Amino acid sequence: MLIANYSQLARFFAGCCGAEIPPWMRLHPKYFGDDIGSIKAFGLQVTINLCETLLIGGAPGLYFFSINQVEPTNLIWRSLNLTH
Repeated sequence: MLIANYSQLARFFAGCCGAEIPPWMRLHPKYFGDDIGSIKAFGLQVTINLCETLLIGGAPGLYFFSINQVEPTNLIWRSLNLTH
């Protein structure tokens, strides 16, 4: 799930899956305030870094829930230099 709206992310984690948002991730959006562009850029970079870590660690592939947000998924895909 891409970080595009911190409040939605926090509700999802707290209400749907019971996971906790890591402290380092919780602090960053507070610095961005209402700057949605910066929050989205941060979310994209976090997602790219996590995907790279998974692939380097031997994950056989990645599955994205784009939730009708195709462009961020395409940006991640291009940043990882993945092919079909």
